[in-house]
Amino acid sequence: MSSVQQSHIFISDVHLGSTSPTDEEKTVQDLLSLIQYCIDHKTALYVLGDLLDYWMEYPQKNFVPQFANTVLDAFEEYNRTVQPAVFVTGNHDNWTFGHFEERGFDVEEEFRIVTIGDQKILLMHGDGLYNGSPKLERPLLHRLLRNSTFIYVYQKIFPPKYGIALMRAFSNTSRKRECKNPIPLNNHSQAILNQPEIDIIITGHDHVPRMETFNGGCYINLGTFFHDRSISVYNNDTFNLVRWMASTKEFVPFSEPKAAE
Repeated sequence: MSSVQQSHIFISDVHLGSTSPTDEEKTVQDLLSLIQYCIDHKTALYVLGDLLDYWMEYPQKNFVPQFANTVLDAFEEYNRTVQPAVFVTGNHDNWTFGHFEERGFDVEEEFRIVTIGDQKILLMHGDGLYNGSPKLERPLLHRLLRNSTFIYVYQKIFPPKYGIALMRAFSNTSRKRECKNPIPLNNHSQAILNQPEIDIIITGHDHVPRMETFNGGCYINLGTFFHDRSISVYNNDTFNLVRWMASTKEFVPFSEPKAAE
């Protein structure tokens, strides 16, 4: 697939802050090149969670983590010059209290249904929550971590230096434990697509890039940008799962992912 103008690009699970400095720098540079591509081609851009591996704002102290500024600066330029990127927060980057909006993102904490062409697309990270029928609920731990009382108490006990360090350690552990099992999201997506209101579902979360065709429609899992550079592109009424080749600024059809880390 050559590098021609695309209309919509979907990305998830970049997990900035999760890898070695060398791998992180490569991921950042590849992501920056993709954002610049979207700016140059005026492409609609959707981030479906876990852009950051850990994220916590302390609104009372006006504290915001600084480790992802280069990428957030690039997104801010995109949001200003093209249109606000839709950002459905994931289970690793949902402790936000306005900074992403200040950067120009169109932030969604749960799920978003959009119409592209004549198709209804359900966008969510994949850890929950879709309120349609059937309902996918977040695990109890994820619901606790999003609870406003828990966040308030946590930030009262742990100042930014220690609170962020603890969150980073927890995120690293949970990322390794919760992913690489495609069955739950496949089953849930198949059930949703049996309902008439949704034609296509796009998520991330379980780190297994794939396209599944069910009787009721198509399910796309974006996999991981930080490991596979896998994304989905919509153009000419077609969704494709592709790999971003930053060196040549093109999309190539996605094949089997590399060995999982």
